[in-house]
Amino acid sequence: MTAAMGTARWAEQTGLGTDLVLRAGGVSVEYAGARPTRAVRGVSLELRRGEVLGIVGESGCGKSTLAYALTRMLRPPARQTGGVIEYFDRDGSQIDLGSLSGEELRAFRWEKISMVFQSAMNALNPVTTIGSQMEDVLRTHRPGMDKAARRARCAQLLEMVGIDPRRLRSFPHELSGGMRQRVVIATALALEPQVVVMDEPTTALDVLVQRAILDEVERLRAELGFSVVFITHDLALLLSISDRIAVMYAGQIVEYAPAEQVAAAPLHPYTKGLLRSFPDLRGELRELRGIAGSPPDLRNALTGCPFAPRCESVFDPCHDFAPPLLVPAGTWPVACHLHDRRYAAGEEEKGAR
Repeated sequence: MTAAMGTARWAEQTGLGTDLVLRAGGVSVEYAGARPTRAVRGVSLELRRGEVLGIVGESGCGKSTLAYALTRMLRPPARQTGGVIEYFDRDGSQIDLGSLSGEELRAFRWEKISMVFQSAMNALNPVTTIGSQMEDVLRTHRPGMDKAARRARCAQLLEMVGIDPRRLRSFPHELSGGMRQRVVIATALALEPQVVVMDEPTTALDVLVQRAILDEVERLRAELGFSVVFITHDLALLLSISDRIAVMYAGQIVEYAPAEQVAAAPLHPYTKGLLRSFPDLRGELRELRGIAGSPPDLRNALTGCPFAPRCESVFDPCHDFAPPLLVPAGTWPVACHLHDRRYAAGEEEKGAR
């Protein structure tokens, strides 16, 4: 059984596959070059209506590349080399994003699926007012809307994210980091999309502003009913806002489970390492432990488990065989030989030593 089939069956059995809005099956992305970089390797996931799907992993694991693939925003030298991304509209229609091009793709973006980029300052044009930039979205996608209606809609969007509409006349440098991020979120919601992909939207913000932005996103999601793909390296943050979490390592998903299960009983050693790397603000004081070593170079061919050189539970099969994404009985998808019954004997021998 392929990883995509195993994940799909688990989603069906747990009811997660119902009322889908976005599905990725076996998606792979490569950066061309003398030594091509396979940044995303056979990723499969599903997003339901109204949920927050968190994607977590260290820098370089393929999170942002996956975000650009899900929104069809990959630019050369990146290209999708495999897999299918499907969008399911409220009217029951199904769209293969790979089949869209030209005006069809232009109309699809921001209308059905939008994106909040990593750096708000870089996402906004520094020499153009906030109002003009927000109006650009409406001018392009709502050509029948007159100037007064566009301006009124932009003012409404700013009010929705807690910013005085008079700020439409401001330039990005005149706003704080948190306000700029709110402007980007408001712009992403201008056409009321059903999916919003957020790529580390709280990076470089202090913890108080970060919490305010997350509360704002949660309020808007409850009010407008859109789904969120939230990408970050901070697992502790994801546990507080996500319905489900996909843990990525070396361009692959290594664990995929409801957030409460990841918090209570993670299966993959990498997930456990991530949890040990962040403080628990509500639990007992404990020693923080980082994950030794570095992620693999994705330009190289990977033999065995990509996490094996850094894993505290490594045993013989890990060096020779890449673990597939399986669903152990009574659990959820995980790519680890420790949970593969074919290697149960090897695990017991390791524990006995």
